[in-house]
Amino acid sequence: MKICIVSDSHDRGPMLAEAIAAAKAEGAEAVIHCGDLIGTNTLKASLKLCLPIHAVHGNNLGDIVSLARMACHSEGLFNYHGRDADIRLAGRRIFVTHYPHFGHGMACTGDYDLVCCGHSHEPMVRQQPNIKSTTTWLVNPGTVAGLGAPAATWILGDLASMQFEVRTLAGA
Repeated sequence: MKICIVSDSHDRGPMLAEAIAAAKAEGAEAVIHCGDLIGTNTLKASLKLCLPIHAVHGNNLGDIVSLARMACHSEGLFNYHGRDADIRLAGRRIFVTHYPHFGHGMACTGDYDLVCCGHSHEPMVRQQPNIKSTTTWLVNPGTVAGLGAPAATWILGDLASMQFEVRTLAGA
C-alpha cells in the first residue's frame, strides 16, 4: 500500500490537494497529515480526491470544532485524531504526531513500524535505532505549503517495501 505523507499545510488547500493528487496518480491509497492543517477550507479540494485522510493537531490548531464536525460527516474520508494517532494501515503500525521530539521518542520505543512527524518544515527520512535492537522508520515530510523552506515537500511512502521518498510540488 502506498501512502501520501504531508504536514504543515497552513491553510494552503491547493498545494495540499496538488500533493495528494500526485500521490494518488502514483497509487497512494491513504493520506497522513502530521498537523498544522488549520481549517476545513484547506481540505475541500483534497476530500474530492476520495483518499482517506488521517490528521493530527499541530501547534497552529485553527478551528478544531469545525474539523471534528467535518470528520463526523465525511463518511470515513477525514479522520481527525487529535494530538496524535496510533493507526494501522496495510498491517503496519503507524504513530503520527506533529512534533519531531515526540516522534523521535515514539520511534525509540520500537512499538511502531513507522513514525510520522512535522513541525520543523524540514523533510527527513531515516531509520531510528530503538530499544528492541531493531530500527523504526522516522519520517518528516517538511511543509507542503513551502513556508520557511526552500521547497514545498511531501513524502510518497510504500508500506509493503517500507520505502519513503521526499517529493517536491511541481507547481511550487
